[in-house]
Amino acid sequence: MTNKLDLFFGAMADPTRRAVIEQLASGPATVSALHEPHAMALPTFMRHLKVLEKSGIVRSIKKGRVRTCHLAPTPLVEVQGWLAWQRTVWESRI
Repeated sequence: MTNKLDLFFGAMADPTRRAVIEQLASGPATVSALHEPHAMALPTFMRHLKVLEKSGIVRSIKKGRVRTCHLAPTPLVEVQGWLAWQRTVWESRI
């Protein structure tokens, strides 16, 4: 689980990637729509998406030339469980 946590928190460490996750919280979006509000070259933005996909937070489907991204809940649920466990540990120490 540690590797999954490392990937998750590494992905969340960047403000661009957090913004993408916030955009996807409203529902699936194309890469073009996700890229639009960010002032960076598309190849740079694609590297951010690759990090999110590697962490499992984002999944994408390609139909023709259009790639659509959506949030994948499993990593979020796993991290939530880990955080709840940590909270229990720390509350018992206070």
